[in-house]
Amino acid sequence: MRARDLLTDFPTVTLDTPVLDAARLLADQDLPGLIVVDANGLPLSVLAGTQVLALAVPGYCQDDPALARVVDEAHADTFLSSVAGRTVREALPREARELPITDPGATLLEIAALMARTRSPLVAVVSEHGLEGAITLQTLMDRALTS
Repeated sequence: MRARDLLTDFPTVTLDTPVLDAARLLADQDLPGLIVVDANGLPLSVLAGTQVLALAVPGYCQDDPALARVVDEAHADTFLSSVAGRTVREALPREARELPITDPGATLLEIAALMARTRSPLVAVVSEHGLEGAITLQTLMDRALTS
């Protein structure tokens, strides 16, 4: 089985997309992440849902989870509002990292190794024609378990 056999159309965002719009897209379509593309539609990065959370959750709550407990429920329920006016660019890691991108001919094991190595819940599939689609962790696991 090859990447081309596992492809699905996948929504994309740009570096300038508001984080709240990206979060809504993640939630509305029950996605593990989004592909961030440049002006030519080529992948720049993958924005995992956890990266949106890392931007929204106050640093002091991430550093000391006990502090999250002292925030009253009304404010705790609205923590995502803290990212209003911020962009996808701000949610991405600052340090360069390997991109979870492969070609349509990659095997199931190659895709799995790429996901594991990059700790990405999805892989963008790119050919000479551009972004072909993506493969999610769920799709990969479903196929791997039925093979």
